[in-house]
Amino acid sequence: MSDKDLQEIQSLQFTDLEAANQLLKDFFKNNLPFNVKSVNLRPLAVSLNSINGIIITEEGEKLFFKTHVEPQSIISEYYNSQILADANYPVIQPIFSSTEWGKQLLIYKFFDFPSLFDVAREIETGQKHNAEQIIAIQQKSDDDLWSIYQNTLQPLTAKEHSDSPIHQLFYHRLTGGRFDDFYQDTELSLPGQDINYNYLSQLKWVINGVEFQDSLAELVTLASEYLNPERNDTISIIGHGDAHNGNVFVDEANNDLIYFDPAFAGRHSPFLDLTKPFFHNVFAIWMYFPREVAQDLNMTWEIKSNQIIVNHDFVPADVRVEFLRSKFSRVLKPLLKLLRSQNQLPENWRQYLKLALFCCPFLTMNLSDHKKFPPEITLLGLCMSVEMGSSSINEKYSLLDIELERIITQAL
Repeated sequence: MSDKDLQEIQSLQFTDLEAANQLLKDFFKNNLPFNVKSVNLRPLAVSLNSINGIIITEEGEKLFFKTHVEPQSIISEYYNSQILADANYPVIQPIFSSTEWGKQLLIYKFFDFPSLFDVAREIETGQKHNAEQIIAIQQKSDDDLWSIYQNTLQPLTAKEHSDSPIHQLFYHRLTGGRFDDFYQDTELSLPGQDINYNYLSQLKWVINGVEFQDSLAELVTLASEYLNPERNDTISIIGHGDAHNGNVFVDEANNDLIYFDPAFAGRHSPFLDLTKPFFHNVFAIWMYFPREVAQDLNMTWEIKSNQIIVNHDFVPADVRVEFLRSKFSRVLKPLLKLLRSQNQLPENWRQYLKLALFCCPFLTMNLSDHKKFPPEITLLGLCMSVEMGSSSINEKYSLLDIELERIITQAL
């Protein structure tokens, strides 16, 4: 079974779970040192590019598995969990790992902590009312993360940095085929009208009164340039690389967050390390629950001259904004202060960060997939891409830039 087959299973789990379980059971029997009795996939909203679930062995042991599926990946080795443990991350260690290309997976003893993704969703939908405790746990975790950053901070050459798995989430998605497959010559279904991406990509955006300086085409070009890991030497840390809330578990009894699924762990830029939690933990609920968000979304749009003008009422839940503020104030702000004091702060750090953020809504999922995304969510995702990657040229600012300006004022 190849990487292509794992991609098929990742997709099939949402439409034919029984067939997906059987295919994966066959794969495990051929590749695992366990006597596999049954496999039970857990198709979750957070499983955008992954597979996870439960294995029961013939001996009755219950195990948990997770694998990341990355089409057109050019990275040959993932899952360096030991590097996180050595840096003092609270990380769940696997009992078996495979780093062979196309067969990358981790097997764990079964554990039953809820993910921070599930906990945050319960809070924002009113099913849980311990937001203050969860925010406090997040703040403690971010303080610990900053300590790890400080202890592992060191320069890295461009050549060394280019080997880091994290670039699969950003630069390689832009240049390795995913961008072309998703968007080039594609018809996008927007509310009330289909529009060709190549035309749309040339337009400038005005979103909720904020006039942005870059078109989508310009953002793709800039991101391809700035995110190229071979462009410059960098400052680096040991990081998880993909620490969105689906890869972080909550031990409420001990007020701890525990990291999981280190598919992109390694030594890389701290700005790239922060990108996935900045976006996915705060702004991306529409990506995970597109039809639910679309039901409550009010949106209008029109094209005038060379501009697309959009107004919408989507805002992240309060608990998610607090997650952003915690990481901004407890990790990003001291990072900026320290790097500046050491004359190591890259001049273009803000654009670098924002262009990495642009990749999250634009390339994690295919916004042109009308089976996955209603027209309103396709347009919202494109708005988010522009808000993340571009900057305002008038006197109004997006939520991201408001919070970012506040931290820059305090740090620099």
